Amino acid sequence: MTRPHADQPDPRRTVPRTDALLAAPAVVAAVARLGASRVKRAVTQAQQQVREGRLAPQDTVAAVLDALPVRASSLTPVINATGVVLHTNLGRAPLSPAAIAALESASGYVDVEFDLVEGRRARRGAAVLEALVDALVAALPDEVDATVHEGLSTAGTTPRSVDALVVNNGAAALVLATTALAQGREILVSRGELVEIGDGFRLPDLIASTGARIREVGTTNRTTDRDYLDAIDTNTAAILKVHPSNFRIEGFTAGVETSRLAELGLPVIVDIGSGLLTPDPVLPAEPDVATTLRAGATIVTCSGDKLLGGPQAGLLLGAAEYIARLRRHPLARALRVDKLTLAALEATLTGPVPPTVQYLHRDPAELRRRCEALVEVVSMSSAGGIVGAEVVPADGAVGGGGAPGVLLPGWAVSLPQAIADPLRRGDPAVVGRLERGRCLIDLRCVAVEDDDRLAKAIRAALEATATATAATATGTASSCM
Repeated sequence: MTRPHADQPDPRRTVPRTDALLAAPAVVAAVARLGASRVKRAVTQAQQQVREGRLAPQDTVAAVLDALPVRASSLTPVINATGVVLHTNLGRAPLSPAAIAALESASGYVDVEFDLVEGRRARRGAAVLEALVDALVAALPDEVDATVHEGLSTAGTTPRSVDALVVNNGAAALVLATTALAQGREILVSRGELVEIGDGFRLPDLIASTGARIREVGTTNRTTDRDYLDAIDTNTAAILKVHPSNFRIEGFTAGVETSRLAELGLPVIVDIGSGLLTPDPVLPAEPDVATTLRAGATIVTCSGDKLLGGPQAGLLLGAAEYIARLRRHPLARALRVDKLTLAALEATLTGPVPPTVQYLHRDPAELRRRCEALVEVVSMSSAGGIVGAEVVPADGAVGGGGAPGVLLPGWAVSLPQAIADPLRRGDPAVVGRLERGRCLIDLRCVAVEDDDRLAKAIRAALEATATATAATATGTASSCM
């Protein structure tokens, strides 16, 4: 190691002490946010830079903070300007402010499975289950017995008791229902409903993992009630009907409605996928829980993080005696949700309208006004006047494998495609939609209060793009000299 000159101080003596750095208010705050180990690594790295003469001692705290991430999680918040409401790659349904507040309330010790009045163990997540059943009571007032909360079952009579169960995702809900009702036996499924549910997971493989055996009925495009009747024997445990939410078969087709399947004398499990509890006029062809139960389904399974607009969860709703069987099954324990999911789901069900529902029902006229205002602001930037930003018609989509073919009329701001990359890399990160050589900024899924942030992000990205283009042009000109 080279010794310092006699009239120069040893740089090692100028390295700030670790305890002094960790005591700096900004570093203390970073420890509280990110944890001690991560911050200490950043401190050690900064001290080494001082030793090597690459960092001035007085800049050490700033260097520590610069080396640390802004957030405790590696997940980056994104402004969804794609126009796809349930964008799977962007986390599907955004939580409502009420659900976010509920997560904060549930972050510590809570009475998730404890009766504070009686001082004894209670039904896990009772409030969520009651909220789900209450939604069905409101939708089916003449058919649903609200006394289900007391555990009463009047299956086979009128009114009919219903109950609910929550597991960790939609696929888990289907697995639990199939395992509990058909393990070791056959379950009838139409060939046209043997779908792939995403990321390579296929329904036949999912059901095979439960120990049940699929018996295919009908053909890809046509299945009749006779196909089911001919397949039923003493080994048949249930009928499964799956809504093919991410594709459509058109033309020479036939299928069997839930109401007809319910007359065949077997439990009918219906996977509607989307999580729509009651009918929505914007999605007239999308199945909902209430209507499906009214048609005679024994159990309906769906997701909580799609059209319901809540956290990731799988919902099972239906006849109380069957839900009780599912709840007692050992697999239910492995698939149960935690206190945070229960809290967010309850707030979604009982609180204000969640963002997902708001985005589905955006007023096209309002979207156009916001787009026009955005173009006006963007045009004020140094590069905005030359990019040809304009307001164009743009149809949004439901996404999340739901309502294929349903278009959500709206408007978007059309910008050069080159802006897409700096927008994604910016702060805030903005993801638009690439279409016909342009980057469309669709405001359907952008909160109104984020319009200013979005405008600033676009202006910054435009200026960065203009600077990069100018630098490239200068380099090209120089190389030709």
